Amino acid sequence: MPSLSYLDLHRDVSSDVDAEIEAALEHLGPPSSTLRKAVAELVRNRKFKHPLSVLPLLVHAVETGTMAPAVPLSAVHVLWWTSACYLDDLADGDGAAAVAGNLSEHEALLAAVVGGNALPLHVLRSLRIPAPVRDALVAEVAACWTGAVEGQLRDMRADVDAASRESVVATYRGKSGAPFGMITAMAAKLAGVERRQSELWREFGHVYGVLWQIFNDQDDILTGRHEDLRNGTVTYLLACALEELPRSRERLLGLHAASRTSARARKDLTKLLLAPVVLHRYHEDITAFRDEAYRILGGLGGDGASSTVLRQLVDLSAQMLLREDRAQEAGSARRPATTSPA
Repeated sequence: MPSLSYLDLHRDVSSDVDAEIEAALEHLGPPSSTLRKAVAELVRNRKFKHPLSVLPLLVHAVETGTMAPAVPLSAVHVLWWTSACYLDDLADGDGAAAVAGNLSEHEALLAAVVGGNALPLHVLRSLRIPAPVRDALVAEVAACWTGAVEGQLRDMRADVDAASRESVVATYRGKSGAPFGMITAMAAKLAGVERRQSELWREFGHVYGVLWQIFNDQDDILTGRHEDLRNGTVTYLLACALEELPRSRERLLGLHAASRTSARARKDLTKLLLAPVVLHRYHEDITAFRDEAYRILGGLGGDGASSTVLRQLVDLSAQMLLREDRAQEAGSARRPATTSPA
């Protein structure tokens, strides 16, 4: 494989992935023309800031040296995340604002249900592969939804008073780790590797999902969206603050509760979250997650060029974006339009 960045790779294969999605929509048949248009519009208006649909291509290439057979899995990845991102916005009470085009909130909800469930199954069932492999890939989609929704529910019901770094990681491994673990394990299974190898790829996906969620958490602060504070989310950064600032615990908890409705509370809480001792712990832990992802990749072997691009993705997600000197601007920045988190 020539030396590429993940963005180069995405540009090279995006039309093929779009064609896979279009073929799945056509499979719904003439009676479903309205549904096809609704799903197509939801996908069209949910473009990702960071196109991580290249993950299954890279995993398959590491194992086999070729990417093309995994293009349908990239389509599954896009469909799954398009659905999940909309459902997440809906759960946060921001569904109407998240939908562009002519879809109403309720139309988008129905399109998301089909787009994230039925369409990935159509893609997988169209693959000309042995039935046991196809069945295994289909089972991954069902298991992923279970794990991701479990993580999302834990996130929504999190008890901030009992929060710890370990409890937040467990949540992140579900809501973000499950889908990335799904797609990396699927690519490995499509490549025909043994079970132990596919489970290592799944674990890589889980660790990558934790890193990517932390990356999104930082982006939420730096862009001034503050959706996590508005929703009362217990983030990994908040857990670090609760552990590293024990004398400020009651103030942190009070500000966290008030941040749902108070801009002043969000500003004051952000200042505490960006305290040097908190950021030091945060940075150390991000580095540890990054090193764990490196360790797993190193043990998987395979095509070196593809592994290099995967390491680029790890490096992207493991960036330490927050700094103490950004506390003022991060705490008071204007909230822009919602963007897709993955």
